[in-house]
Amino acid sequence: MNSRRDIRNNRTALFDGIEEGGIRASASYSHEIDEQDNESALDGLQDRVSLLKRLSGDINEEVEGHNRMLDRMGNDMDSSRGVLSGTMDRFKMVFETKSSRRMLTLVASFVAVFLIVYYLTR
Repeated sequence: MNSRRDIRNNRTALFDGIEEGGIRASASYSHEIDEQDNESALDGLQDRVSLLKRLSGDINEEVEGHNRMLDRMGNDMDSSRGVLSGTMDRFKMVFETKSSRRMLTLVASFVAVFLIVYYLTR
């Protein structure tokens, strides 16, 4: 609800004094707009255009930054996928061998590492 109000306030500030038919006529002067009023309206419009240009540039920089971050994250995920697949292949080799001594050593190693980590984090 608050964000809608902010959007309306930003929109009002950006397009203040501009209607569909052009510039709003105030009660202080008639339908004819003299050069000074025209210049001030033009300056206001230039300010708004430069504001929109800066905003679009900032959005562009933000999007490019996020794209670079996503590319790095994708590369990191690919490399971790390679490491994990290699580890899984090694586990498959260990489990496929029928040596009970290797299996016992592997299980004991996991239990020992788990206990060490548990006591260190506690």
